[in-house]
Amino acid sequence: MTATLDCASLDAAGLSDWLREDDPERLHQLWARADQLRRDHVGDAVHLRGLVEISNRCVRACWYCGIRKDNHHIQRYRMTATEVVEAAALAKRLGYGTVVLQAGEDPGLSQPWVADVVQRIAGETGLAVTLSLGERKPRELQAWRQAGADRYLLRFETSDPALFAKIHPALGHSDRDRFAILAELHDLGYEVGSGFLIGIPGQSYASLAQDLLRCRDLDLDMIGVGPWLTHPDTPLGQGLVAPLAADDQVPASEAMTLKCVALLRILCPDSNLPATTALATLNGHQGREHALQAGANVVMPNVTPLQYRALYEIYPGKACVSEHAEVCAECLAGRIAKVGRTVGRGPGGRARRPPPA
Repeated sequence: MTATLDCASLDAAGLSDWLREDDPERLHQLWARADQLRRDHVGDAVHLRGLVEISNRCVRACWYCGIRKDNHHIQRYRMTATEVVEAAALAKRLGYGTVVLQAGEDPGLSQPWVADVVQRIAGETGLAVTLSLGERKPRELQAWRQAGADRYLLRFETSDPALFAKIHPALGHSDRDRFAILAELHDLGYEVGSGFLIGIPGQSYASLAQDLLRCRDLDLDMIGVGPWLTHPDTPLGQGLVAPLAADDQVPASEAMTLKCVALLRILCPDSNLPATTALATLNGHQGREHALQAGANVVMPNVTPLQYRALYEIYPGKACVSEHAEVCAECLAGRIAKVGRTVGRGPGGRARRPPPA
């Protein structure tokens, strides 16, 4: 093993070596290096983003997602504007600096409707507003930015074009290249977030290494990665895509996710990296804590009203699906303190460091 832990020298081969690494001592070095860089570049604060899942309606048929349009086993919903604003107000009362409005790709969330909600939240709460509404048109993205949205999250899921095409059935002319959209978002002045899935059937170590490098090349402000979690009402959950041979198929495991978080901290030292809900779903006792100790600095507690939360089932068994937001806030504060960290204040945007002279 010759792979190093220096950003400048971490190439695709070196990243693949680290992704395959299973020696506990070597992995301890990886976690420690990532944690040191996290402390040096973004500090000890853990920023909390209040997540509001505003609609589970979706026109896409992505093969990994439980709210895909062809899943007729779930009850669909779309929150009212008042419900969304009230959820944001709850996030404000709980001390969160950001609210994240997430949905399936729902045309019913129209340009003027979203713009009005963003304006109301920004005006009534002062929170930073993050949108995660899928592949939207340039005029919509521009209108929402002008309305006061600060950030936009759009995961590219995989940088392998063949694998992406396999798990994202085409929608004809409505399909847009996600990397082009990420560039548009940057040009519009958004803080831009993206990321990828870990362990998709057909994902190789070489492919995953390229995902990591793509995040560095995109200079992302926030990077969210998580394990692929099987949903039985999806083509991937029904085994319609065969995994690769065991020695090349990336596992959708906690260990692999933590490796990716740590390597991303090394590659992108001042980006915001969340300890994702998917990881907490894999390990409800320590998943988030392990990610925070491996380079993460953001957690996204759910403030979606309880009557909707279980219906946003992108995968089954989602962590904290039945917890009241107030209980979750108290729990997270205690967990964060136990790993020697503090709860961040304010919007917690990316603090870019100037390049060395």
